[in-house]
Amino acid sequence: MKTITLGASDLEVSQYCLGSMTWGTQTSEPDAYQQIEASLAAGINFIDTAEAYPVNPMNKENAGKTEAIIGNWFEKSGRRQDVVLATKCAGAGNYIRDGEEISSKTIREAVEGSLARLKTDYIDLYQLHWPNRGSYMFRQNWTYDPTGQDKAATIAHMEDVLGVLKELVAEGKLRHFGLSNESAWGTAQWLSVAERMGAPKVETMQNEYSLLCRLYDTDMAELSHNEDVTLLAFSPLAAGFLTGKYQGGAVPAASRKSINEAMGGRSSDRVLDVTQAYLDLAQSHGVDPVHMSLAWCCQRPFLTSPIFGATDMAQLNHIISGLNVVLNDELMAAIDSVHRAHPMPY
Repeated sequence: MKTITLGASDLEVSQYCLGSMTWGTQTSEPDAYQQIEASLAAGINFIDTAEAYPVNPMNKENAGKTEAIIGNWFEKSGRRQDVVLATKCAGAGNYIRDGEEISSKTIREAVEGSLARLKTDYIDLYQLHWPNRGSYMFRQNWTYDPTGQDKAATIAHMEDVLGVLKELVAEGKLRHFGLSNESAWGTAQWLSVAERMGAPKVETMQNEYSLLCRLYDTDMAELSHNEDVTLLAFSPLAAGFLTGKYQGGAVPAASRKSINEAMGGRSSDRVLDVTQAYLDLAQSHGVDPVHMSLAWCCQRPFLTSPIFGATDMAQLNHIISGLNVVLNDELMAAIDSVHRAHPMPY
């Protein structure tokens, strides 16, 4: 298993990251334990979670269940030291703190809650789940309008948050800091303010990235390279489209989303056609499409760690079986050709 270093930190992790957002709803606690243990056995030591998980449904009653499952596993196994653990603080509109925005107050409260559920004294990577000011992630790029933002208020918010993060790192409760669902401008401001304050640097960016969603390829890729920020790519299988399970209008019984939900309410015809182009490409090169999609993320010119999830062990074992797949130059070029012919399919 290839290992990478997250940003400029001292966190050395497996290039692949185990996602956990179904643990506690679709995935039972014993099954989650199996996933952790099988992943560690395969060389995957990096787990990503969030105080808002699990999903499906994502609500106040379920919030924190996933962290609690991980904490119970730490307690039962005694293997906290074997895992590099990332979690996230929910932002504006969340159901955990009645919609409160991220601030120094909510972060300290959220960190203490996560530490208790996770049954650990420290969090390796602490991320802001989404910006207070909004984001163009989750298909919001089609109608994104930043003109209502107040730059001075945004910078003041960053100063407030970085102040408490600096304290929490000094207290030993957090090791490093990352962002999620952020833009290039926003990340640049976080970096600038942190440098001025002597506060924790942004080490990672958890944004959506896949063969079907390549918004990261331009401004964010440039920032990642120049500022040493590692991409943690969520939804590298494009909400399941790249597995092929939705082709022909199918909706598997075990799927956490209908096609309409995965598309954010938009028409699915085009994305299914584009997905088929990638499925056909994988078949023509004798590569499993799931393995191709994940390996492609790992072979980007900027440092990337794809976060994969599995609802059951069969899915996880299938992913693990392809962790050593490397795509040749011909296939990488063919993927770019499909992308140029079918950009922004959803």
